[in-house]
Parts: sequence; structure tokens; C-alpha cells
Amino acid sequence: MYRIFFISSFLLTFNVLAQKDSLRIGEKYWEDQLYMSITYDLLRNQPDTADDTGFSYSLSFGYIKDIPFSKSGKLAGAFGLGYGYSSFNHDLQVIDSKTIQVADNISSNKFKTHSLEFPLQLRWRSSSAATYSFWRVYTGVKFSYNLSNSFTYQDDSQLREFTNIDIFNKFQTGLEISAGYDAFNFYLYYGLNSMYKNAAINGVNVSSKITKFGLIFYLL
Repeated sequence: MYRIFFISSFLLTFNVLAQKDSLRIGEKYWEDQLYMSITYDLLRNQPDTADDTGFSYSLSFGYIKDIPFSKSGKLAGAFGLGYGYSSFNHDLQVIDSKTIQVADNISSNKFKTHSLEFPLQLRWRSSSAATYSFWRVYTGVKFSYNLSNSFTYQDDSQLREFTNIDIFNKFQTGLEISAGYDAFNFYLYYGLNSMYKNAAINGVNVSSKITKFGLIFYLL
């Protein structure tokens, strides 16, 4: 059964690649319609008394529709739909669904998010219908909608957890750019709006924003 599955998968992949090879030079073609990224994440604009972000990361993958602007395919637009997961070690402590403070005497302070992603890109590349390896520079905007969020920390030997807190900003927007050659591409995301809404510590608004940098891989 497994042998049949692997043979079928191989034949399907070969058929897709063969169709790409069969294109005549000058015909429109599509590139990079699947993406997967892994990034190291930082929180910026944290309260002055908060420590730096601990080890934090994100994973994402999705489908993105390539729209060539010309027959050469070197300039294109794209829009897509994906899924993103993030895990942060941070220094803000959730007290209740509407209140946060700088962490005090706690350990293992994490928050995790699951989100839908909506990338919108302008694409330049040195590809053609007959080449697989090429330079690319893709830039654009990524919108995201948070499906769920959870904040957990250890307090006096007791694990505390808060989910889907009211002050978490479900809608996030950021600028993104990816550049590289062939399969490996550097990726940068710069969040534009705060993770929290109507959140303050000692009367000062909390405007934490996300920066991500790492690698992104494009397929098909």
C-alpha cells in the first residue's frame, strides 16, 4: 500500500514538472505557488522595564497565487492564504483577560498564537519558463487574523494559563521582503501595529510589535 502511494506521488510530481518543462519560451508561466518559512522572532517597543525577548520563533506555510504581469514572467503580483504558528518567550505577565504587567517572580513565561495569513506581494525574478534556479526579490504586505492565543507561566509552583484574552489584537499587519537564489531565501517581516489593544502599564500604553527574520522556501 505504501509502495503504491509513493509511486503515485512520484508520478504526480513528475507530471507537474514535465508540464512546466513543456512550456515554450515566451509563454506565460507561474512560479513559487507554495511557501514555507521558519523565523526567529523579536518583540520591539516593549515597556522600558521589560527584559529582552527570550528565544522565540514562528513557522508558516501556505498557497500563494502567482499572477505574471508579462509573458516573460519576470515581474508578477501574488496573493495567498496560509497558516502561521508563533511561540514567544516574553517578559509581560497576564493578570486577567484585560490586564498585563511586567513579569514579576515567574518562570517559563510564554505565549503562543495560531493565525491565518493573507500575503500580498509584488515579485521580481530572473526566471524563465525553462529555468528552475533563479534570483528573486519579493516584497509586500502580510495581513493576519488570529485564530487563538494562549499565555502560560509558572507562578509559585502553579501553572497559570489564559486563552484568547480580550486585549490581544487579532488583526495584524506587517511589511515583508524575501530575497535569494533557488530554494533558499532570506526573509524579513516588520510588524506595523501593536500586538495589544487598549493595554497599559502604569498609565503608559503597551505597543509591542513583532519583527521576524529567517528563511522562506518557495515551491512549484
